[in-house]
Amino acid sequence: MAENNDRSDRSDTGDVVFRRALAPDAQPVTEVLMASFRHAYPDWPPVHTPDENLAWVRGHLIPEVETWVALEPDGTIVAVIALDGEDIDQLYVRPDRLGRGIGSRFVALAKAQRPDGLGLYTFQINARARSFYEHHGFTVERLGDGTMNEEHQPDVRYVWRPPETVAA
Repeated sequence: MAENNDRSDRSDTGDVVFRRALAPDAQPVTEVLMASFRHAYPDWPPVHTPDENLAWVRGHLIPEVETWVALEPDGTIVAVIALDGEDIDQLYVRPDRLGRGIGSRFVALAKAQRPDGLGLYTFQINARARSFYEHHGFTVERLGDGTMNEEHQPDVRYVWRPPETVAA
């Protein structure tokens, strides 16, 4: 579930750099995912234990999905995006780094990697994420009732398609 909470379009990312995630990144990537999710949904009980989340990141997300991390100059991972096929499968920014444009830069990277279009899911209740994606040109494709996600929460499917070029 792509749960970005970085609505900002500001480019206050300083020296943050992006690179593909590596096996040793599993623990900090897991920490970013969990901290961001807890921040967005503080009242929801966790579906998985920290160890289960780490095993999933280590065994699936990093080795099997196109996963990128955002690093500060000291090497601290502050955000993660995972592109699975034509979908943004995960997009999380550490809560203390929200509003600095990192999520916007990740969306730009995703669009560059998938120029023919993208899709993603987020939860209907996450107004901040919905606003963020709509600001970046994503439109609602359909609403779900939660039967297709582990949290059993109503979700929304977004899509982005590149602008049509006009034939001369």
